[in-house]
Amino acid sequence: MILILGNNVNEQAREYQQLLAHLATLQGIQTRIHVERGSEQSLTEIYLIGNTNALDIADMQSLPGVERVVRVSEEYRILGRHKDDQRPTHFEYNGVRFGQDTLNVFAGLCAVDNREHVEIMLKALRDSGQVCTRMGAYKPRTSPYAFQGHGKNCLPYVFELAGKYGIKVMAMEITHESHLDEISEALHQTGEATGVMLQIGTRNTQNFELLKIVGRQTKMPVLLKRGFGITLDESLNAAEYLASEGNRNVVFCLRGMKTNMGDPHRNFVDFAHVPVVKRLTRMPVCVDPSHSVGTRQASPDGILDMMHVTAQGILAGANMVLVDFHPAPPSIGGWSASHAVKGVAVFSRGCANRARGISQTRCAAAAAVRPHCHRLQALSSSCNG
Repeated sequence: MILILGNNVNEQAREYQQLLAHLATLQGIQTRIHVERGSEQSLTEIYLIGNTNALDIADMQSLPGVERVVRVSEEYRILGRHKDDQRPTHFEYNGVRFGQDTLNVFAGLCAVDNREHVEIMLKALRDSGQVCTRMGAYKPRTSPYAFQGHGKNCLPYVFELAGKYGIKVMAMEITHESHLDEISEALHQTGEATGVMLQIGTRNTQNFELLKIVGRQTKMPVLLKRGFGITLDESLNAAEYLASEGNRNVVFCLRGMKTNMGDPHRNFVDFAHVPVVKRLTRMPVCVDPSHSVGTRQASPDGILDMMHVTAQGILAGANMVLVDFHPAPPSIGGWSASHAVKGVAVFSRGCANRARGISQTRCAAAAAVRPHCHRLQALSSSCNG
């Protein structure tokens, strides 16, 4: 059960102290307090953990300082959608809104190779009106001999250039807790020139100790990728690890599932799960077409497979697109699914145009299908009868 307090009820308020005193008398119930601090006001949530079935919602609603009460199910207690749950489905970070009603494009370098390529990439983004990017400083690889990024050595110039070109949020994968300190220190040294969204890669989706450590910091939001060899439920519970430690600003990323049933693509594209994740949780949902498809093959219409699946993800309701671009794709080590930087403007416009047209398309589709749904429902009722 979650008690959501009024806007003006904080730790110093008399009602707050009275509420905690009452909750302390409830046998078998533990409390966990979470505070969401916004630019203008703070929201305090008190989670009641234990046998809450005996607690009456009306009684809890009448307690001092309580604005509303949400009875949660066992699944995804913090990030999940629950009955009568009106908690927000968005958050803001460094001036950028991330929610189930927004779309942000994160185009950039999967692995930072040199300063020149970073600057070319960020300038192209600026010229295309984009304020988000992806930059890989720490790259886990299947082969120990493959390029694994420059690590902390590239952070100062990456953040400096991001500030120069007006990049507000940068997705960056981390693989070890020490990377948190290295990123924070580099941001401080560059005067907080940009913002960083910490990315948990598919290999670390069930690295529970790393999830706990990343969840305990609340300064930077988190992009959690679906584990490539585990179920959707297991991946969503990984997001709960982050939230249970305090960081609720989580974006869930679909990046394909590892199976030869997806051949010839690198992974089996799973973007049909976009609406599923949005229905089960309050998290914004990201799609990663680069790692899902993993090739630059095109269909007979001349459109790359990666472009097709990007459109499918956005049509399904994706709120973020994480995609690889590079000034010289053939020169990168490893797989070559990056687009050339000159395509950034076209890609960004395409995503925006598809997003604008989706609401009209959905409304038209719903209007066309609705009469048939009524007929099917009537048929189903008569059959059941």
